[in-house]
Amino acid sequence: MKTEAKLFYGIGLFILVMFGIYTVATMNYGRGVEPVGVACLLLTSGLLFMCGFFFSLSGKKSDPRPDDNPDGEIDEVEGDFGFFAPHSWWPLVLGFGCALMMFGAAIGWWVVIITMPVLVIGVIGWTFEFFRGEESI
Repeated sequence: MKTEAKLFYGIGLFILVMFGIYTVATMNYGRGVEPVGVACLLLTSGLLFMCGFFFSLSGKKSDPRPDDNPDGEIDEVEGDFGFFAPHSWWPLVLGFGCALMMFGAAIGWWVVIITMPVLVIGVIGWTFEFFRGEESI
């Protein structure tokens, strides 16, 4: 996790430097700075630092991975990466629901209200896709 933390910290630092340059470059001599770009760059930097902090904490709590070893070999990373559904229609339902919600934000909020059941059904369906009840011993 050290690699991910360093990556996020580095990009966050770069965005913070760009925030300073952008703030100075967009000063409107007497009218202040351009607020939207300044806020976006500052919030993006904060988000990247939060992600880096999360990866730093996660890396301290977990065992070191072969990825973090500079002398590690590729074959040390082999193994099971988890279960991935071979086919699932629920991401399509969620994508359709998200598209309808963005459409509703552009057209009218009544479409967003109609879209909410589609999103709820999609989330519940995808969450419990492989749930077959409590297994008895």
